[in-house]
Amino acid sequence: MPQATFAHEGANINFTPTSAVAAGDVIVQADLVGVACRPLAANEPGALAVTGVYEFLKATNVAYTVGTFLYWDDTNNIVTATVTGNKLIGKVTKAAATTDTTVRIRMSQ
Repeated sequence: MPQATFAHEGANINFTPTSAVAAGDVIVQADLVGVACRPLAANEPGALAVTGVYEFLKATNVAYTVGTFLYWDDTNNIVTATVTGNKLIGKVTKAAATTDTTVRIRMSQ
């Protein structure tokens, strides 16, 4: 038996929520961060995007430059540069000013 067998490209993974989620909700599963691809009712099978470029909410008192690693703060539902207690999302692909409410990130798990 092979040590590994190809299953799929991996841009999305299967996900069944225990409570309803909206399209675009950020879901944290251990160290895996994904974005709900569509609205899902509780116990409805669906998918989470784990790759791609997305706009994530950010605090307006910080700016981010291209290439900065950002993390998901699941308590405040925003991205942060703070590693401790947060989960890696990916790198900034478009600079964001302090006045911006979102930042564009290339997800990388």
